[in-house]
Amino acid sequence: MRRRTKVLIAIAAVLLPVGAWALYWFQPWLLFTNDTIHDSLPAVATESAPSSPTPTSAPASPSDTLLARGTFISHEHHTSGTASIVRLANGKRILAIAHLNTSEGPAVKVWLTDRMVTKGGWHTFDDGKYVNLGDLKGNLGDQVYAIPDSADLSQLQSVVVWCDRFDVSFGAAQLTTIG
Repeated sequence: MRRRTKVLIAIAAVLLPVGAWALYWFQPWLLFTNDTIHDSLPAVATESAPSSPTPTSAPASPSDTLLARGTFISHEHHTSGTASIVRLANGKRILAIAHLNTSEGPAVKVWLTDRMVTKGGWHTFDDGKYVNLGDLKGNLGDQVYAIPDSADLSQLQSVVVWCDRFDVSFGAAQLTTIG
């Protein structure tokens, strides 16, 4: 009986730290939770097609301008929604994500990248240039991310929901320039 107890204690001494590490690293409960965000999106980010300005003799007042748009495709996790880059009337640029639906995960970020969107998501987008817009606010809903003034949008052509922990894309949207 005594030998059996020592063996069980030794096994527990190994399995408990390994189990704790695995829970921390993989965070499996995130597969079963949702976090919905309801940021207010600019109207141009939710229009079905860019509208043409109405001719007028009065000087045009500054308004939000849609610069680029793309639809998410799934990579390692089902991902859907629409990404739009908008120049606000005040000159600031934002990424507006409408109707995002993806999985939660550990260390998930939103990136603008210089990579083309392809079907594969492993180690694709971190091989080039990217601008980290911050942590994914939630896996569902509408969200807005500020784009730094230093970001050269002419060099960035896709939006990626990126898991930094596992170097994998949950999903990505190829951006098409508007106008």
